[in-house]
Amino acid sequence: MSDREKQAEEPRAGRCAIVGRPNVGKSTLLNAILGQKLVIATPRPGTTRSCVLGVYATEDPPTQIAFLDTPGLERPRGALGRVLIDAAKQSLADCDAIVFVTEAPKASAPAGVHDKDIAVLEALEAAGAPVILAINKVDKLKAKERLLSFIEAYRGAHAFEAIVPISATRGTNLDALLEEIRATLPGGLLYDPDFLTDRPERFFVGELIREAAMLNTRQEVPHGIACELDRYVEEDGLVRIEGTLIVEKQSHKAIVIGSKGDTIKKISTEARAQIEALLERKVYLRLWVKVVPGWTRDPVKAKQLAIQGEQP
Repeated sequence: MSDREKQAEEPRAGRCAIVGRPNVGKSTLLNAILGQKLVIATPRPGTTRSCVLGVYATEDPPTQIAFLDTPGLERPRGALGRVLIDAAKQSLADCDAIVFVTEAPKASAPAGVHDKDIAVLEALEAAGAPVILAINKVDKLKAKERLLSFIEAYRGAHAFEAIVPISATRGTNLDALLEEIRATLPGGLLYDPDFLTDRPERFFVGELIREAAMLNTRQEVPHGIACELDRYVEEDGLVRIEGTLIVEKQSHKAIVIGSKGDTIKKISTEARAQIEALLERKVYLRLWVKVVPGWTRDPVKAKQLAIQGEQP
């Protein structure tokens, strides 16, 4: 067996942060790689607030990649924005590799480096880990020849370890991306074979409630919505959950509740279905709505509700 073949078969493992600006498909990519829904994903900016670890593992060849899904890197808007940016940048520390996700250029956009990606690239320079560029949503690019000039523009902006065009929603080129990540990792394994994440079930339950709330409310509400679990009890095969959706304004509370409570009922129904799929048990879910005025502009409350408040 050649040295190259031995290297290809040796066990490898490490931590890999998934970074990029909001709404480029970072959470969708992680879910696609893991083959299951671990993190929430919506079309709304700011959906990801906590750095969530999800471990991809395979025996052929022996590989463990501890992915960290991170909040979108962008210019912070208020205290909440600064909390999320700090969390994303902290995730870059001690990583063996970084996947930088951007999206293929839209038909009306120039095939160059996106303005908002420049700040992300600056953060990657300070990280020191090898960076792989994943160009997402290539399935939506009709003029495929534009991809070549797009790749050249990004190649000139950073010394990427590799550049891989992908589609997270269709699963295109994900195997190629995993191979490139694996090549950057040190030898050895890190986790038990069945290990998936270091977050407890309660964390993901809160996230699924927040996801349902974001998807069922108007555009001005999601940025200022958080979820706290008040009760989480398992009894006789049933999980009883009571939670509070936190908003910034009285007008937002009215939107979340809806006419005759229609919206909060829909949020509860959709969240309960997702939670039952996650826990594989029947769920009783009851939700309330509370106003915490201007919480996204208060550094202490923003950290508590957006980061700490989502943990048990």
